[in-house]
Amino acid sequence: MGNTIKMSKEDLLREIDRRVEDKIIEKSNAELLKKLIRNAETLTEAIAIAELGTTYKRTGLHFDKRLEKNGNTIKYFVKNENLSFTDGTDRPHHKLIIGDNYDSLTNLLIEYRGGVDVIYIDPPYGKDSMGEFAKTNYENALTRDNLLSMLYPRLLLARELLSADGVIFCSIDDRNQSYIKCLFDEVFGESSFLFCVPRITKKGGKTTDTIQKNNDYVIAYTLSRDIIFNQLEKDMSSFDQEDEYVEERGKFKVTQPLDYGSLSYSPSLDYPLEYNGKVYYPGGDKNAWEERQKGNYRQSDWAWRWSKSAVEWGIQNDVIVLKGDRIYTKTYSKCRKKTGINEFEFVDATKPYTTLSFLENEFSNDNGKKELDKIFPNGEELFKNPKPSVLIAELINMVCPKKDSVILDFFAGSGSTAHAVLALNKNEDNRTFILCQLNEITQENPNGIAYDVTSKRLKRIMTGECYDGSKDFKWASNEETFNGSLDVYEIATVANFENAPKQTPFDVIDETLYGKDKFSNLKEKIQWVCNNFEITQKMLESDSEWKTRLEDNQ
Repeated sequence: MGNTIKMSKEDLLREIDRRVEDKIIEKSNAELLKKLIRNAETLTEAIAIAELGTTYKRTGLHFDKRLEKNGNTIKYFVKNENLSFTDGTDRPHHKLIIGDNYDSLTNLLIEYRGGVDVIYIDPPYGKDSMGEFAKTNYENALTRDNLLSMLYPRLLLARELLSADGVIFCSIDDRNQSYIKCLFDEVFGESSFLFCVPRITKKGGKTTDTIQKNNDYVIAYTLSRDIIFNQLEKDMSSFDQEDEYVEERGKFKVTQPLDYGSLSYSPSLDYPLEYNGKVYYPGGDKNAWEERQKGNYRQSDWAWRWSKSAVEWGIQNDVIVLKGDRIYTKTYSKCRKKTGINEFEFVDATKPYTTLSFLENEFSNDNGKKELDKIFPNGEELFKNPKPSVLIAELINMVCPKKDSVILDFFAGSGSTAHAVLALNKNEDNRTFILCQLNEITQENPNGIAYDVTSKRLKRIMTGECYDGSKDFKWASNEETFNGSLDVYEIATVANFENAPKQTPFDVIDETLYGKDKFSNLKEKIQWVCNNFEITQKMLESDSEWKTRLEDNQ
């Protein structure tokens, strides 16, 4: 059995042990499942056996789990020379894989197992078909069982591709968000959950008698326990004043009063404050202050934010300022008062992301449409509701500081993820993208989405012209091309029993498409194919013709 299958079996065996610890299945049943997994001939078969271990689960996600059919053929990459192109540099080549993404992912495991830093997917949760179990119903919408059954094996493969500190993002609508999150919990584990944030889809919309829907969601999972997000730059435009401390403290603004009436009341913070020869009281009313001193105060009532010693420190350091008849504190761009300590601490000009960070209009579908319309005169007709590249670029930048990272999207659609990676690389970075897209034929795309939209978008934004040399699109005249090289692969098949000269799996599979140098002899090639591809020829030793060829090539 090959190394690829062995590694995956080990993962499945560990998963069975985890289910025993979580009281999902009995130990005796687990031992039987583990024995069957070890004896499975293929990864797909091993996954199917492992799934039997969920039937005892009392809580969690339940759906009709079905795996892709195997057949007697091997799926492998072939290069489409007509769609591939190079910029002549030695920078890493990006990849577009045309075909079913299940086959694409199994092939990518050969080179990229544990090597993908960020995965972004926008699965077809509303329309279109994808894979054996994503057939549409009479309303041309995916049934939920079909959606979950289609995603499940693909997420298992994605987990194998993800690096130890990698992150996977998934865009999903409100109808399916809870189900997809449960599916991710099952595949990646609940402890791997990072966040679920709303993302604006549009500002306006049609009039409704119920509620206007203006957002979908992005969920995120990671295998790392120690992930640290990058920070956003603060908007410094409001810091518009300066004093003699500007070099050290930065510019300041005066927006925060020293007294509040909504804080939890504390008698120790309700005192007269003398400043510039005048006495001030929290809330500005001496009579109200006197009543509070008699015990007549609310749970939340007027008081100072700072203690007496902190105010003295603030006056000495010129942090206290009078604005009208009310006392304020200066807020500096480079420093702030330490909590509980009367001294400055210096801060970065950054702020963390929030669960509301993706509600700005730049992340909306409207921006995605405008972006595609620059690349295709009829972009909105060719592909509905494309995600804006700035959304995906922000997600990548948020979690992945590596400038040579590998980014995967196995529901590539129009190619927004590639657009995002190329835009990030404008700073001379070397991120590479891998896109997988089924060449689904639609009325608007008679040659298929991968041919008519995805590949053409990449060619246009990377070179400034289409494959036919035309430049009649806005991007060519208004935007600077990204450059870069693209290798386009397609999925081919060969029978596992094929033994005709030059047509066997060992002849037709090109190892250089999997990051390998050409093998020097046939024996090494056979060993590599058998180790990395399922359903390869069996009982090679009984084939006298192959034994002769093998001996001749050693």
